[in-house]
Amino acid sequence: MSKKRLEVRKTYKLLINGAFPRSESGRTYEVKTAKGAYWANIAQGSKKDVREAVYAARVAQPKWWAASAYNRGQVIYRLAEMAESRRDELTEHVQVAEGLKTKEAQAVVARSIDRIVWYAGWTDKITQVFGGANPVAGPFFNFSMPVPSGVIAVIAPQDSSLEGFVDAVLAPVTVGNSVVVLASERRPTPALLLGEMTATSDFPGGVFNIVTGITSELASTLATHEDVDGLDLEGAGAQAGELAVAGAATIKRVLRPAASDDSSLRRLRAFVETSTVWHTVGQ
Repeated sequence: MSKKRLEVRKTYKLLINGAFPRSESGRTYEVKTAKGAYWANIAQGSKKDVREAVYAARVAQPKWWAASAYNRGQVIYRLAEMAESRRDELTEHVQVAEGLKTKEAQAVVARSIDRIVWYAGWTDKITQVFGGANPVAGPFFNFSMPVPSGVIAVIAPQDSSLEGFVDAVLAPVTVGNSVVVLASERRPTPALLLGEMTATSDFPGGVFNIVTGITSELASTLATHEDVDGLDLEGAGAQAGELAVAGAATIKRVLRPAASDDSSLRRLRAFVETSTVWHTVGQ
């Protein structure tokens, strides 16, 4: 009998409705390091997994929006706390996935955590910045207030395994949406690691869903799904045009990849609607 211990290798799962299931298809695929070596087995999500994630997101979104802005900010900030406590692990995954030197990977992780904190600070400022009182002719008060679009599908950036993922996912969540995100096909583990942290950061199940797998196989399901209200095509690559047309059939808001990196207020504005209220002025 061999005395050599066999290492327990982790198979990374999906994140759907606050749980970490394997794909219903039972499939997995190999992810390699930036240098081409074997790195991990990843659950290869199916179209049914995508539909389950959308359903979970739809059920969770009204509860997330009903929470106070202060509370949503606390939950997002808690995610930053969890990421800070696991910086070394995140750094290792970013370094392996993107082929960076240790200091470069550490800088990516630091910027990603700082970005989460930045989004946490925006939850109670959205209404003031994107809403306001409107001048009208007549004895009325007229107010415009931003409200979330609903369920947002995100095709995460393929190359920026953590930093780009944080921007793409946290922006719609900050303004009250729930998300279903297809993580980077080639570099998914940093995103999945961050997703695992949502289990201990008080996110309601279903607000934050991650599906991994073959992007070209799964993206069209999100684009054509009638219960998805918005579509971020940041990581869609050559499929972006086709997916935008598919999304238009169900009148989705579509965020196309930006020519430059201006992913701050642009992203926060992308998936909110404007609700306008008229109220008579009392005598």
